[in-house]
Amino acid sequence: MAHDRLEELRKELDKLNLDILDAITKRATIVQEIGKVKAKQGIDKFDPIREKKMLDELVAKNNGPFDDNTVRYLFKQIFKASLELQQNDQKKVLLVSRKEHTEDTVVKVGGEEVGNGHNMMIAGPCSVESEEQVREVAKSLKRMGVPFLRGGAFKPRTSPYDFQGLGEKGLKILRKVADEFGLKIVSEIVSPEHVSFATDYVDVIQIGARNMQNFELLKRVGTVSTPVLLKRGMSATIEEFMFAAEYIVSQGNRQVMLCERGIRTYEKATRNTLDISAVPILKQETHLPVIVDITHSTGRRDILLPIAKSALAAGADGIMVEVHPEPAVALSDAKQQINIPQFEQLTQALYDSGLLHMPTKVS
Repeated sequence: MAHDRLEELRKELDKLNLDILDAITKRATIVQEIGKVKAKQGIDKFDPIREKKMLDELVAKNNGPFDDNTVRYLFKQIFKASLELQQNDQKKVLLVSRKEHTEDTVVKVGGEEVGNGHNMMIAGPCSVESEEQVREVAKSLKRMGVPFLRGGAFKPRTSPYDFQGLGEKGLKILRKVADEFGLKIVSEIVSPEHVSFATDYVDVIQIGARNMQNFELLKRVGTVSTPVLLKRGMSATIEEFMFAAEYIVSQGNRQVMLCERGIRTYEKATRNTLDISAVPILKQETHLPVIVDITHSTGRRDILLPIAKSALAAGADGIMVEVHPEPAVALSDAKQQINIPQFEQLTQALYDSGLLHMPTKVS
């Protein structure tokens, strides 16, 4: 008799469990609808006043056997799960995420490819100062088989009194010299208004660290087909960096490369602190090529080679370095640029290490 009563109670309990599950499921559906309404109205998902009111009403109608604290705890867990449900509904898989696109993106720049397993180098002066200066660097790049010539025509500087670049004149110099030596141009754009004419000159638009969250600029370069090199902001998290790339990709331009260039920390031994862990994380979390700026990340000429090797060994698709014929008289970043002999020694050492792909055209 006792056994029959036990089974009867268990069956009743099983039915109640299903009833509770059904009620929770219905509640969750309503919660999701509320979340959509809140999202449209721009209302915060969490409403502590509303939650307190519901808990107070439940406790007021509690007749036991659970005490009031237990009732509060049980329903707070339901409320917590409901809030998480609303937040998860709002989350969207990013277009830059590897969950969205499992294969590595290969960025095509003319006849050159980035992200195809052959590591590459981008090199050139911090700022375009003259045609002669750019030509001298370009000769060395051609000689060493480096296909990408970087140079700043627009230079956002910390001080408004520092050299700001030659503007469109600088882009014209880059284009003329690059065409002469068969090189591809990487140059920074700092304003949405510059994009319309910059695409006539550059092969890759660079978005600098200071403009990583210039959202209007990001959206504008997302509307063109020119590849983009996006640098990580000096204080940006990896998640913020990925969202910045999403601004570009969401507008239609999927030819995006990510550039780790060091972040700001308390360390003073280097100009910035190279977050080498960002390389494998970005390669794991996104499908975009990852470049490491070995110049800005440390600001030190004496450790460029080990930094370059560590970046490539960590999985970077390429490195960027600043080169100037006479760094001591450079109009910007004079202390961290290397001269042409140092650049050629660095490049050859990386070729010899096997970490940097040696083009067949090197003579």
